[in-house]
Amino acid sequence: MTHDHDLVLRPTPAQTAAALNPPAGRTGGDLVVETLAGLGATTVFGLPGQHALGVFDALRRSTLRYVGLRVENNAGFAADAYGRITGEAAPLLLSTGPGALMSLAALQEAAAASAPVLAIGSQVPVAGLGGGRRGYLHELRDQQASFRDVVKSVHTVRAQSQIPSAIAAAWESALTAPHGPVWVEIPQDVLVAETVLPVVTGVDATPEELPPRPELTALAAHLLANAERPAIVAGGGVVRADASGKLRALAERIAAPVVTTFGGKGAFPWEHPLSLQSWLEDRHTTDFLEDADVLLVVGSGLGELSSNYHTFAPRGRVIQIEADAGKLEANHPALGIHADARLALSALLETVEERRDDTAAVRVRTVLDRVRDRIDGQDLALEREVLAAVRAALPDDAPSFWDMTILAYWAWSAFDARRPNTMHSAQGAGGLGYGFPAALGAAAADPTRPVLAVSGDGGAMYSIAELATARQYGLDVTWLIVDDGGYGILREYMTDAFGEATGTELTGPDFVALAGSFGVPAVRTTPEALAGDLAKALAAPGPSVVVLPARLRMFAPTHL
Repeated sequence: MTHDHDLVLRPTPAQTAAALNPPAGRTGGDLVVETLAGLGATTVFGLPGQHALGVFDALRRSTLRYVGLRVENNAGFAADAYGRITGEAAPLLLSTGPGALMSLAALQEAAAASAPVLAIGSQVPVAGLGGGRRGYLHELRDQQASFRDVVKSVHTVRAQSQIPSAIAAAWESALTAPHGPVWVEIPQDVLVAETVLPVVTGVDATPEELPPRPELTALAAHLLANAERPAIVAGGGVVRADASGKLRALAERIAAPVVTTFGGKGAFPWEHPLSLQSWLEDRHTTDFLEDADVLLVVGSGLGELSSNYHTFAPRGRVIQIEADAGKLEANHPALGIHADARLALSALLETVEERRDDTAAVRVRTVLDRVRDRIDGQDLALEREVLAAVRAALPDDAPSFWDMTILAYWAWSAFDARRPNTMHSAQGAGGLGYGFPAALGAAAADPTRPVLAVSGDGGAMYSIAELATARQYGLDVTWLIVDDGGYGILREYMTDAFGEATGTELTGPDFVALAGSFGVPAVRTTPEALAGDLAKALAAPGPSVVVLPARLRMFAPTHL
């Protein structure tokens, strides 16, 4: 008979000797970096601050690579992209108070997009914790409270012995489906004090899997196999779960048309006969999905953008597979299956019977023809030319990161991502300034491929300081800035709603000259020359900037 205590791994004599004689000169900061390395981290992002210096000092004694950005929010965006590209938890090192709070918008985006970010912030000394007003620099009454509504979980350290366990618990939380950002805070004096604790070696933080309940997948398989007009909405959960192959196999087995959400770009082949592409902001697509007698929604909450601004009203049976329990049936009644997309699709493939339907591809083509005819009637040749030029210049496997700008809104619906996990935007939380720093994080994650960032001139000004970061680390990012002299989409929204715009016009810099002052090559282009200039910049090593002066317009909405 085997007892639990028989399974405990006992240290070797060498491990015991090392534990009894740890190296001198280590601090609480060393325990942080040793734990991160033990968990498998290789790269950390951040910005030093007075209370966090104990961690940054320990970095020079570690094997971790540090990528420092110029603004904490941008460091958060970089970590977000690193997490999206690698599927690993991206450590983000921050200081107390202002430094920590500057990251909140980035962590909100990571939460909305389910990006695994492990944010580690410093705190005032232990004596200042608990809500008293001791007058420490950067002191907040309750720093955790600022993060608790944004991140998945909060972890507090008050003693050095708690550091490895707290970071391991946060790591596991960040990587448990649905992925997301987490917050760890460690007081300044805990970080800088010398430690006699052993070097952190073995750290186990394996996230638990989230399988579907078998009776639910059995019912879902029956409904899909016997449907007359099944359809599938594939969201970002399919991409994050690396389940695009299983999605395609299921769609082909039951002959179900597939539309991908803006977060699910690349989850299904764009030119596949069953592909409705991503035209979710079009009434023709909305009508088609409403007509489905069984609608399978995988990895999406059918939120505002995915539901054509909540005008979507399904008439058939909805099956929703979602790892985030908060999104299950939040917008529509459904057969809710709380599960990782990959595991749930695998279960469906094991049980669903083949369904034949020779009309599915014809119905898909009819919808796409109607969408194309609607766009053709709106005099939007410039916008389509610019988007086509970007697609022509960008290698199929190169990731792209899009800020909140008109060209990105076009790309959500009309851009062929071609590969899963290559097109990313800030549409989760909708904040400006995401594109360029996120692209820097992606370049740090995978230096073998060029990365494209797309911003408007307004959004670019949020991130302009990171040209110094790109130059310092030689990151292979090409930044396309579409300069229309203002907040273009807000100009359009206000003009449509109120007849004129207020606060949308901006005095901007000469972006080419400004990039040059950072030592970053830059070129001013035209719509006709864009494809060539962009391809040349992407092919050159290191950072580069391409500026396109153009005033783009959105296609007419259908939800109003």
